[in-house]
Amino acid sequence: MSTPFTSAEAQRAVELLASRPLVRLVTEIDDNGAIPPRRLAGTLPDLSTHQLRSASETARAHGLIRIAPGTGLELTEAGMELAGLYDAMARWARRHSVPAPVCEFSSRIRHVLALLAPSLTERADGAEVCLARFRTLLIQWLADNLQVARVSEPEPVA
Repeated sequence: MSTPFTSAEAQRAVELLASRPLVRLVTEIDDNGAIPPRRLAGTLPDLSTHQLRSASETARAHGLIRIAPGTGLELTEAGMELAGLYDAMARWARRHSVPAPVCEFSSRIRHVLALLAPSLTERADGAEVCLARFRTLLIQWLADNLQVARVSEPEPVA
């Protein structure tokens, strides 16, 4: 299966999708619904103000979240699909005790994405059979959301 993006684009997309603040933001909204922007710090207290701002700006720039009047930050269709992919990856990683038997959800996501990264621009022949499904799902999601690999990240807020 060929991919519609270059090796550099695939690597950049994996790095973006594996970002702990982005994983936390997307999964928090998926689990608990829209978050008013002013409640981000209270909802995700383990993230710094800079991490929260960067994750929300990045997620908005890549079409993963939007600001819904009256409710706050909510997932777009692409964001909901990504949250589902994150959940499936985390379940697989937990079943296989990777990267450790007990670890944070985002660590499991980052581990699975790191396993998948080399196979995204190569033929699937070398991919582990158990990861082939995630490889296919991730490639399809990236193909449907090319802006993740091709849009530059937002400039830092001064």
